[in-house]
Amino acid sequence: KPNSETAICTLSSLNLLKSLKHSDILQSVGIIGRLLTENKGIDEIIRYVNQNQNIKKIIICGKEVWGHKAGHSLFQLHQNGIDNNNRIIGSKSPDPILSVKHSEISYFQKEIKLINLIGETNPEKIFQYI
Repeated sequence: KPNSETAICTLSSLNLLKSLKHSDILQSVGIIGRLLTENKGIDEIIRYVNQNQNIKKIIICGKEVWGHKAGHSLFQLHQNGIDNNNRIIGSKSPDPILSVKHSEISYFQKEIKLINLIGETNPEKIFQYI
């Protein structure tokens, strides 16, 4: 739905992504996608919400990305921002270095609400947060 305020990120869960894409949930959200890395993947989310300012909420669900901890880093970015080396403050990921602008991160922090459902793979429970 192009004007929806909600996006869903299924982290590493491909099966969850597929089941959500083929459900009625797709009519209620702007975009559904995965997040696999703590750097390029997060950069893409930041760019997307800056270019699609109707998005106000991202539901982070599905299984965390083993090793990369991309979901964890997204929440750390939202809470703490980046340091002078563009590293996500508080991230435990191996390489949480971003290339997006500070202004884009600031918009993400101020305008986007994150819903933490990391680990949740039941579409019915996720649907309750839309």
